[in-house]
Amino acid sequence: MPFIRLLTVSLAAAAVMAAPASASPHPRPNAVTAWNVSAAKAALAACIAPADNPLSESRMYAMAHVAIHDALNSIDRRSEPYAYDARAKRSASPDAAVAAAARDVLVPVLGQLQAPFSQACIDAGVASVESDYAAALDAIPDGRRKARGLAVGHAAAAAVVTLRSGDGADTTLLDFTFPQGTAPGEWIFTPDRPFAFAPGWAHVTPFVLDDATQFRPGPPYALNTPQYAADLNEVKALGGDGITTPSARTPEQTEIALFWLESAPLQWNRIARTLSDSRGLDPWQSARLFGLLNMALADGYIGSFDTKYHYRYWRPVSAIRAADSDGNPATSADPTWTPLVTTPPIPDYDSAHAVEGGAAAGVLRRFFRTDRISFRACSLTLPSGSTCDDAAPVSRRYASFREAAMENGESRILNGFHFRKAVDEGLDHGRQIGRIAIDRYLRPLR
Repeated sequence: MPFIRLLTVSLAAAAVMAAPASASPHPRPNAVTAWNVSAAKAALAACIAPADNPLSESRMYAMAHVAIHDALNSIDRRSEPYAYDARAKRSASPDAAVAAAARDVLVPVLGQLQAPFSQACIDAGVASVESDYAAALDAIPDGRRKARGLAVGHAAAAAVVTLRSGDGADTTLLDFTFPQGTAPGEWIFTPDRPFAFAPGWAHVTPFVLDDATQFRPGPPYALNTPQYAADLNEVKALGGDGITTPSARTPEQTEIALFWLESAPLQWNRIARTLSDSRGLDPWQSARLFGLLNMALADGYIGSFDTKYHYRYWRPVSAIRAADSDGNPATSADPTWTPLVTTPPIPDYDSAHAVEGGAAAGVLRRFFRTDRISFRACSLTLPSGSTCDDAAPVSRRYASFREAAMENGESRILNGFHFRKAVDEGLDHGRQIGRIAIDRYLRPLR
C-alpha cells in the first residue's frame, strides 16, 4: 500500500487550467509537452503520484527529459548535450525521436519501482506509457524519417539509462529500523508512520549538484531561542486539523494547504506545460526547459534529504506534543495536537516541498528572463469536486513564480508539516539549486 497517501484523489491525468495573461488564447502543445503529460499520467497510474513518492517521480521525469533533450539536440544542435553527444541526420523525425527517448526511459524506470508499490501499479504505469507510445508512432508517417528519429531516441535513452544505472535510487524506501532520537529536538517516528522514508536518498547521484551537501543550510533553531518558540506557536495555531485541534486558519489558507499537497514535480511540470504551450515554445526550447526544471527538482530532493537526515530535527507534531520538555518557557505542550494532514515520515529540516518550489521558480525565472509571468494552476489534492479532473475545478492565480513558490512553502506550515525556519531555508536552498542547473547545464549555443 502506498506509504504517504495524504488524500483520496483521482488518478487521472491533469491539465493546467489557464495560460499566462500574455499568452495566446489557443495554446498548441508540441511533442515534448505531450510526453510530459504522458509521464505524469504514468506516474499517477503507477501510484507514485499525486503524493506517494515524489522522489522516484522526480528522477523519472528528469531522466526522460534529459533523453528527450539530447535526442532533439542530436538532430539540430542548439544547446549543450547532457548524456548523449552525437550528430544525427537532420532528416530524422523529431517527434519520433522524442517518443522513443521518452518511452525507453519511462518503461525501465517504472519497472525499477520497489516496495511498497505493487506489481499491479507498475504494470498500469508501463501500460499507460506503451499506449501513448503506440498512439504517437501511429501519428507519424512510416518511412526513413521516422526510422531515423526512432534510432536517435533509442540511443539517447540508452545513454541516460546507462549513465544513471547504479545511481543509488534503489535505496530502501521504508526503513522500519531507522534509529529514532531520544532527546528533545531529535526526530522520532511521526504518528501513524512507524518508519523513516528513504533515509538513503541523500546518496543518490545528483544531476547538477557536485554532491548532496553542496548547498546544505546551517542548523535549525535551538530549542531555547525565541525564534524557535515563535515558529512552534505559529504552526500550533495554524496547522491543526480543526477537529481534534482548533485552528486559526482561514478557509483560503485551508485551500492553500490542500492545494499544494500534490507532489511538487507533478504541480510544477503542469505549470511549465502551461508556459511552454501558451508562449509557443518549439520542441527544442521545451526540451531544454523541462530538462533543466526536472534535473533541478530531482536534485532538490537529493539535497533536502541530505539536510533532513543530517540534522534529524523533530517535526511540529512531535514538538508540540512534547513542548513541556523543550526547556523553552514560551512554549506549552498539547499532547493531543493533530495536524491538518498526517505528517510524512521524514525529519522537518529543511522542507523538501519548499526546496522544490524554490528550485522550480529559480529555473523558470532564469529561463524566461523574468519572474513576473502570471498563470493559473489547479491541483489533484483538493477535495472532490474541486480538482483538475472535475467539471468546476478550483484554480489559483499567481502573478510571478516567486509568489507561487512562497505560497507552496507556506502551505507546509498551514497543514502542520513544518516550522517556518524549515520553509524559509528550503526556499533558499532550492533557489541555489535552480541557479546552478541553468547556469551550468544545457546552455544555449545560439
